[in-house]
Amino acid sequence: MKILLIRHGDPNYELDTLTQKGWQEAEKLAERLAKLNISAYYVSPMGRAQDTVSVTLKKVGKSAQTYAWMREFSVSIKDMTTGSPCLVWELKPKDWTIVSEFYDKDKWYDVPVMRENGVKERWEEVCNGLDALLEQHGYVREHHYYRAIKPQEETIALFCHYGVSCAMIAHLLGMSPMLLWNHFSMEPTAVTTIVSRESQDGVTTFHVHGYGDISHLREDS
Repeated sequence: MKILLIRHGDPNYELDTLTQKGWQEAEKLAERLAKLNISAYYVSPMGRAQDTVSVTLKKVGKSAQTYAWMREFSVSIKDMTTGSPCLVWELKPKDWTIVSEFYDKDKWYDVPVMRENGVKERWEEVCNGLDALLEQHGYVREHHYYRAIKPQEETIALFCHYGVSCAMIAHLLGMSPMLLWNHFSMEPTAVTTIVSRESQDGVTTFHVHGYGDISHLREDS
């Protein structure tokens, strides 16, 4: 199967919608996605994601299912130097890079600064939500891989946000999301393509075939 993780268009965060530029980006995105055979659409409940997917849905004549766990990973923590509020991907490099646990997929959320405000609980919500969604499409989580119960030749699209997309990718690849949050950028309407690879015994892993693609925004596209 193929998973398309799609960030919303240029946002108006104050109103949780799109800017004029964001609506134009969503139109170009819709033109791109309409050429694909997408079997199912899923979307965050937040306005900027709902607005972005609405343009594509109108163009293809389909509907999307909304999942609360796909909302942005906007858990507030404390800056390790100043103690002021910040998001999990806003820690200063000089602070987080010297903590080895941040590089460990099973320990990053147990670093003291992450123990406040439900970071681990939010992480588990995203992981469990994604696993439940994949199970609907025939892939069951086992240990650090998936079992292809009913392997599908289909494409699904998830319209959401930067932070939660990084969390989903990290879960699929078995890595700490801190690496993605701090080393990978994702522009508005960026499309990240993840493809399953099934072995003969049904063991499945997921591979990133394209990260943060915004080729649809080029003037000559």
